[in-house]
Amino acid sequence: MNLLIALAILTSLFHYAASHVQGDHSEPKPNILLVVADSLGYNDIGYNAQKYDSAMRTPHLDRLASAEVTLANYYVQPSSTPSRSQLMTGRYQIHTGLQHHAIEPARPICIPDDETTLAQKMQTAGYATHMIGKWHLGFYKEECLPTHKGFDSFLGFYLGTEDYYHHNRTWTETSGKGFTAAGYDFHKDTPKSSSPAGEYDGQYSTYVFTKETQNILKQHKSTDKPMFLYLAFQAAHQPLAVDREYERQFKKLKGHKRRRTMAGVIKCMDEAIGNITSTLRETNLINNTVIIFTTDGGANTVVGNNWPLRGTRQTLWEGAVHGVGFVNSRLLPTEVQGTTSNAFIHVSDWFPTIVKSLAGGDLSGGKPLDGYDVWDAITKGTASPRTELLHNIDPLHSTPSQEISSEFNTSIQAALRKGDWKIITGNPAKENIEPNDSAWIPPVESNLQPIMPKDPKGKDTWLFNITADPNEKTDLSDKNPDVVKEMLGYLQDYYQTMVDPIWPDPDPNCDPEKRKGVWGPWK
Repeated sequence: MNLLIALAILTSLFHYAASHVQGDHSEPKPNILLVVADSLGYNDIGYNAQKYDSAMRTPHLDRLASAEVTLANYYVQPSSTPSRSQLMTGRYQIHTGLQHHAIEPARPICIPDDETTLAQKMQTAGYATHMIGKWHLGFYKEECLPTHKGFDSFLGFYLGTEDYYHHNRTWTETSGKGFTAAGYDFHKDTPKSSSPAGEYDGQYSTYVFTKETQNILKQHKSTDKPMFLYLAFQAAHQPLAVDREYERQFKKLKGHKRRRTMAGVIKCMDEAIGNITSTLRETNLINNTVIIFTTDGGANTVVGNNWPLRGTRQTLWEGAVHGVGFVNSRLLPTEVQGTTSNAFIHVSDWFPTIVKSLAGGDLSGGKPLDGYDVWDAITKGTASPRTELLHNIDPLHSTPSQEISSEFNTSIQAALRKGDWKIITGNPAKENIEPNDSAWIPPVESNLQPIMPKDPKGKDTWLFNITADPNEKTDLSDKNPDVVKEMLGYLQDYYQTMVDPIWPDPDPNCDPEKRKGVWGPWK
């Protein structure tokens, strides 16, 4: 009898080990908390700020990052809609038609109806899905709204650049028709109904988003479906505003009003994340939750900071695309907890990573993904499956070129990273060029001076070894013509797969005055 018992125990242990090696998803699926900060610069998070002369302090974010895996070679897109679209679809924006610009309020644009979203995949994998915060992926028709793209609930903005307290958004069309539209943009939606949430007028957005997140966590029961919660803060996008108690904590910034407000906005968001993680502990959800934190793009260097990286938000310089991010979970192997990963990772990689490795879902059935499952790279230290990254190709943003390459039209704004090399073509800066777009801008509170670029007028091609020169100080295009030719050929290959940009004319019918002063679907 003892021998039979021993055999039974050994058999049980064998099946247990085999199920874990093979990724048996009979184990409880983890909850996913995906947190996105808005325009948080490389030098605006505490663990970088302390190295690079910035006054920013984010103790809660630092604690979460240092306890688990910080992503040092992590990339996003230059601004809001581009990053969020690739996060939600796992596909480059040249393949969805969203490659030109962040969606403007009056333009009838959104994630195309034939794209499958991350939230929809999570629903199929058996998850309850909730979104809180900033959408900015289109709203001109009901089918564009978050609760029609896979979310069971939504509370927040459809647009971007709202007032933090009163949630108003004003937009002026300047390309021809010259109209101005203004209205309230705060909504509480379900798949069956979408309605403005006027009761939040006057309430600071970070407080509202935090409280709603805590409520969802408290209402979630361990016996319910696993939960996918997408929390997209407004912080730290302009127009900046925050309660003075947060500004007062940054005496070092006296005399730098806008930077001081920025510091307060970030500090308030950091405190909010601390409160949310406390709720995770109180509800015992912390033991089975994976927290993923990312920015949606670099900072606007008028108020934020990307030092020592080059350039500002909405450009193709590293300051716009080299993002901050980390993964925190007690489910991570002990050997990687408290480490920094140098794996090459892009915001589009979260789609397959979350769906396949975390949720045990099925990636088949949709359009081809440009993202990779990078979970093994994060948790086991293996090489990232990503070896190249298309930052973008925007044919609507082009400049006169001195010489048209036979490989690729270098007047087009584009950038590609392949291995150590990064090539940029066209004008890497914003369409409405501002001073210092391409400069190295230290934080105003430091004693450092900006470094201005010395590129010749009309230049339209740059080549950098990003591994050796992450701050893009040494252009190698003249010394490496063969590499330039090869990289342009790769850009042309991507260009051949590109769909036309979706950028229709602004529609005056968007005017909120036609809908009781509220932004909402108008088609």
